[in-house]
Amino acid sequence: MSPFTGSAAPTPHWRHLRVELADGIATVTLARPEKLNALTFGAYADLRDLLAELSRARSVRALVLAGEGRGFCSGGDVEEIIGATLSMDTAELLDFNRMTGQVVRAIRECPFPVIAAVHGVAAGAGAVLALAADFRVADPSARFAFLFTRVGLSGGDMGAAYLLPRIVGLGHATRLLMLGETVRAPEAERIGLISEPADKGRADEAAHALARRLADGPALAHAQTKALLTAELDMPLAASVELDAATQALLMNAEDYAESHTAFTEKRPPKWRGR
Repeated sequence: MSPFTGSAAPTPHWRHLRVELADGIATVTLARPEKLNALTFGAYADLRDLLAELSRARSVRALVLAGEGRGFCSGGDVEEIIGATLSMDTAELLDFNRMTGQVVRAIRECPFPVIAAVHGVAAGAGAVLALAADFRVADPSARFAFLFTRVGLSGGDMGAAYLLPRIVGLGHATRLLMLGETVRAPEAERIGLISEPADKGRADEAAHALARRLADGPALAHAQTKALLTAELDMPLAASVELDAATQALLMNAEDYAESHTAFTEKRPPKWRGR
């Protein structure tokens, strides 16, 4: 993501999200608790644009995506999205579906780790938002459901058919996307959908602890690791090791690499600068 910006100033207020920035950590909260944080057209657009702004700012080292109230996110709002799409023509529907995919791409391509703090329901598009994150921290109440076939749509929505098999394997992904079954926390952890379990009611706290650990670490190394994990999913080995070699050569010229050696010889923790 280029740091160069045009004339537009950073957005001072996000209408459909609650955004907090503190000491290198961004906390983005889906804040429609009365609707189980169901997504609207505006919420999708805000997520897309917010992630682009935060990526250009270069001040964020980790992001926590959370949901207010009883659950993480119940998916698209039944009236404001699902009902509205019934009256759209094909061009409008394509624009909408491309926008939802842009949100997932923004999560995968932003230069900082994203941690989804999941409690309660993560359904439909909410499940895919959690899936797109680099880490999923979930408490025992978490339950994931990819419900798209239940409404007559493809289970491969928003990149789910690309991401899910790479996290849980093709067999589990086929079952979850084809049948739309709910996966509760114990099974989600067993098949690898949950990165880190949290105690009851403490998913947000555990996610922020992980975000703090990441934000205090080598940001440049984290950004490049994330980029390679995404880029190399579909590469042959020869291309992958060549990209690794080029990336490491660049990082070996960075300040953080020299600092790691200095800190080791001086027997102290490194002072990471993300440079």
